Formats: sequence, C-alpha cells, structure tokens
Amino acid sequence: MQPALYTIVPERTIRSMAETFYACIHLPIQIINEEGKILVSIGDTPSFCRLFQRHLPATETCEKLHASASRKAVSLGEPYIFACHADLNHIVFPLISKQTFLGSILVGPFLMDEPDSILISDVAKRYRIPMDDALDLYDETRELPVIEPGHVNHISHLLFYLFSSLIAESREELRQNNQKLLQQSQISESIQRYKGGSIRTDSYPYEKEKALIAQVKRGDVREANAVLNDLLGYVLFSQGNSLDVVKSRAIELCSLLSRTAIEGGAPTDSILKLNNHFLQNLQQINTLDTLCYKLQEIVETFSESMFNYIPSRNSELIKKAMLYISEHFSNPLTLEEVAAYVHLHPSYFSTLFKSSTGSSFKEYLNMVRIEESKRLLSNTDYSIIDIAVAVGFEDQSYFSKVFKKYTGLTPKQFR
Repeated sequence: MQPALYTIVPERTIRSMAETFYACIHLPIQIINEEGKILVSIGDTPSFCRLFQRHLPATETCEKLHASASRKAVSLGEPYIFACHADLNHIVFPLISKQTFLGSILVGPFLMDEPDSILISDVAKRYRIPMDDALDLYDETRELPVIEPGHVNHISHLLFYLFSSLIAESREELRQNNQKLLQQSQISESIQRYKGGSIRTDSYPYEKEKALIAQVKRGDVREANAVLNDLLGYVLFSQGNSLDVVKSRAIELCSLLSRTAIEGGAPTDSILKLNNHFLQNLQQINTLDTLCYKLQEIVETFSESMFNYIPSRNSELIKKAMLYISEHFSNPLTLEEVAAYVHLHPSYFSTLFKSSTGSSFKEYLNMVRIEESKRLLSNTDYSIIDIAVAVGFEDQSYFSKVFKKYTGLTPKQFR
C-alpha cells in the first residue's frame, strides 16, 4: 500500500531532495512515515546505532521516539532538535497537509560535543549494557560526526527552507502552530502575573478593552496583540479556562473592533463582510488555543484595515458624525440631526457620508444597531423585543428583517 505521504509528494521528488541535502551536509537523512517507519534512507547508519539497538527494550523503539519527536515538531511549528535513547542528537522536520501529519525528515545521529566515557557510562547504566559491549560502543563513538551547536541551528534552518515548500500549505500550517505556541506562552505569562497579585475576578477589565481599541486605532499591531493576550490571560484566570466565556468575549470584541475600524474610516461594506465572516468562524471553534489565535488574527485584520483606505478631505467630519451615531444610536436618530451636529446641509451630508463610507446614513445606522444587538444576544438573557428597543428599533419585525439582512440569520438563530 502506498504511504500517505507519496499521495501528496512523489517519492522521486522527496528522495532527490534528501540526496541533495546529504551531498551538501554529509549527515544521514531519512524520510519516515507518521509511525516512524523508514521510507527513504540516505547515508550509512552508524555502527554505534546497530550495536546499541541490541540492548534497547522492545517498548522503547527508535520508531516510536522518532514519531513522538515529529509530533512535537508539529506543535512547535518548526524543526525540533532532540536526543535519542542513546543521547545522540537528531533534527526532525514534520510534513503536514491540511492538518494531517504525514511523516518527517529525520537528520542524524550526531554529537554536539566530543564523546567521552561519561556518555557511554550513562547509557550503559540506563540500559544495563555489559562492560564489553559498552567498550565497543565507546570505540564506535569516534565515527560519529561532531557538530557545533551554532552550526546545528543553521542545519535546522536549512532543513526548514528546503522542505517547507515541499507541500504547498505545510509552511503556513507550521507558521500558525508556531504563532499559537508563542501566543499561549504570552497568555501564560499574563496568567502568572495575575496569580501573583490581588485582582478582582468578579468584574471585566473594560480599561484593558479600551487600551486594546486605542492600539487598534493607532494601527500598532504588536502592541494591540500584547494588550489582547494580557486581556485573554485575565479572562482565562478569572473564569477558569471556560471556552464559552472566552468565546462570548471574542464575539463582543469582534463587533466592537469592527465598529472601531469603520469609525476610523475603513469601508463599511468590507468591514461588515469581515465581521460576519469572523463571527461565523468563532462559533465553529472548539479549542481555546485556536480561539485565542483567531482573535489575534481579528485584531490584526481590523488594525490593518484602518490604514488601507484613502481618506477624503472631509474624513474628519465623517468621523465626527460616526462617533455621534455610535453614542446616540439607541435614540430615534435622524439624518437631519446628525447633519446639524456636523454643521452640514442634510442633502450634502447624505451624499458626503455615502461617498466616504460606501453606505447610506440609514444603512450605517442599522449596521451599528445590529452590531450592538449581536453583543446583547450573545451576552444577555434579554428578550428579542427588549433588545430591538434597546438598540433603537421600534418594531421587532423590522428589527428581525434588518438583522437577517446583515447576518444571514434571524436574531433567534444567532442566539
């Protein structure tokens, strides 16, 4: 039966790449499947390995170790340097397609220091290797390549550069895994800080939310992510890693960020489509790390969206009008009232608003009201009629009609 890897990459292609790598680096290289079994082997297996494997228990096979190290590399999103049962070093790079682990590129064994008797004595003691066999192993260590740690890192990078493009989507999946791991590390640091201090866990830190919005408005993605991860750390610490709680906060933040982006000048239609797309994605996520990563992606997208448009000379007036709308949308707001607030004739204001935002005044007002209603539907037990009135709609039927127009769902279905 053909290995799963070869259904994605032709054997001759991956073999040719392995041969090229070996010709340049002179380290044994193997292609292994998802169970650690060898598919392709280039370069001689050291005699040390053949001698040592005679003493390796059946429960501790090289195949199992290599498969385990490969999965570790998948979670890290990069090549993984590890020591085998005999304390020899290897580098493994995983091959994945559509989140399916297919196998790995395995390089090694090698040492990063000159071999000494301590290496063999530790291994011999661990696996109860007789003295004569231990001496034979020590003799064979002289044939093992010794590579400086700095050079090992370069080999690891070369492995990534050479094989990450082998499967089209593999590089992006590994990048995402790496970014998820980094984000989880930052969130964990935030949680530890909260554990070490005295904070209230019965209220939501809206000041951090405001700080996040401020960074998004500035377009500072790095600082926005830092604030986001600190906020996520607070939520996870105070709510005990509740997926439902984090998801409800994520939905609320998504709507808030979309409104911020529009108020900052991003095209209304584009942001509405983005927001609905993100909300649908959030509903389908069932793991905390993926949810946190998706929220980081949302923050980055909305931050960048505010700086990817051409502002009109009247943009400040429109921003002022948008701010007024965001503060008074729950009232029976009219175009004439907002036009008067920015000192423009209603007809001219209507034309200017449409050309600047891509939406009419009525469309934009409805969008703001619908965004607030999403938050209330997700985070409160208010009735649909009460929510309709709270966001400025006088008629529940009309509210439901507008809600479905913007989201594709009725308020009841959304809830």
